[in-house]
Amino acid sequence: MKQYRILIDCKDEKGLVYKISSIFFRHDLNILSNNEFVDDKQNRFFMRSVVDGSVDDSVLKEELAHALPEGASVQIVAPGRKNIVLMATKESHALGDILIRYEAGELDANILAVISNYDTLKPLVEKFDIPYHTVSHNGLERVEHEKKVLELLAGFNNLDYVVLAKYMRILTPGFVSAYEDRIINIHHSFLPAFIGANPYKQAYERGVKIIGATAHFVNNDLDEGPIIAQDVKHVDHAYGWKDMQRLGRDIEKIVLSRALKLALEDRIFVYGNKTVIF
Repeated sequence: MKQYRILIDCKDEKGLVYKISSIFFRHDLNILSNNEFVDDKQNRFFMRSVVDGSVDDSVLKEELAHALPEGASVQIVAPGRKNIVLMATKESHALGDILIRYEAGELDANILAVISNYDTLKPLVEKFDIPYHTVSHNGLERVEHEKKVLELLAGFNNLDYVVLAKYMRILTPGFVSAYEDRIINIHHSFLPAFIGANPYKQAYERGVKIIGATAHFVNNDLDEGPIIAQDVKHVDHAYGWKDMQRLGRDIEKIVLSRALKLALEDRIFVYGNKTVIF
């Protein structure tokens, strides 16, 4: 028996769950788990089902598409390890957390490489026997530097996600479009607050009572892509901005790993500038 993840995004109408489950029944598929959501304002229906059985993927997909409203998106995914590349600059906490989880077998992924614009993190990455590529930005215009990174990424077959584990360079629209909804970033604040540099200093000067982190897909608006995961911790007047930074880094690595796990398990639907998470 084989498992499948069935991901459906379409216009909402009556009877969709009945139609879909009837097709599963006709193909002798057993439903292991099922999640649904309807966005009433957008009139959109989302469904993630995990089924097991034996079926021709293309036949099942065609039958589902025929039964659903016109323009429906149907994905049939066989669970398995996804291919990812990590990108980082100099900070080690987010990258190190992912590497440790990977070594412990907690991530259903193949880390193909780590790419950085500095050599700083190379000794850390080499401890995990993962290829490390330095693409220096020195003396290059942003587009020239990105061209070199994109050429490197193009050499990895079947790349599913690019994960920015504190990669501290703004990506151009050309880079983003090459991996639309497949670049996951961690931002060191509870977005949309404190966008840009030195967020913990901004937060300290504002006298905040919570700090947090946000993992999101990258789009062409700085730190404003579809949000995947967030978390916060309470602070008070006794915290200096460096205390906030230390606590914030702990939140960042947890939130990024959580977001990556959701992506690897095909639990994220992106529509507009929002996400549905199952």
